[in-house]
Amino acid sequence: MKKITLVLITLITLSTTTAQIKVGSATLPIEEKFGDADLKINGYGKREVLWIDLYAGGLYLTNKTNDSKVVLDANENMAIKLDIISGFVTQSKMIKAVKDGFEKATFGNTKALDGRINKFIGFFSEPIVKKDVFDLVYIKDVGVKAFKNDKELGLIEGRDFKYALFKIWLGEDPASESLKKGMLGL
Repeated sequence: MKKITLVLITLITLSTTTAQIKVGSATLPIEEKFGDADLKINGYGKREVLWIDLYAGGLYLTNKTNDSKVVLDANENMAIKLDIISGFVTQSKMIKAVKDGFEKATFGNTKALDGRINKFIGFFSEPIVKKDVFDLVYIKDVGVKAFKNDKELGLIEGRDFKYALFKIWLGEDPASESLKKGMLGL
């Protein structure tokens, strides 16, 4: 009887654990489920500045691709996960990085997105600390839902917003070229 119990416990444990990838000191899941969207990791990497790892990032898609244009143009469920691995990432630095990212992504033409960008920046109203995890989830035909440590922060409507937001990491002038390549599996 003890052997049967041990086998059952082992099987239950194995079936409830999910495969993960270690990225620096962060651990990213291979698969994510957001609502009814089952997404698989497309690629992953780290954002580094002066040899300091700031955060690990993963791109989650329904179908793998190494073409950033396909990701940016797609009206499909997808997500970017950012796992903060450094105390150097603070609330004020994140806000500045997001503002700068939108400026680059839109070539300085943020006018059509300004209200939504400001709402998005409001999602960073609480302190950001090491081990915080942000999920930026695009829901087809709806918009981007943002989560911090699995708590929903809010929804920003519009595919055009998703395009500009994801372009921060996947555009021609990304926050980190090595992270972009990693997220695209290159």
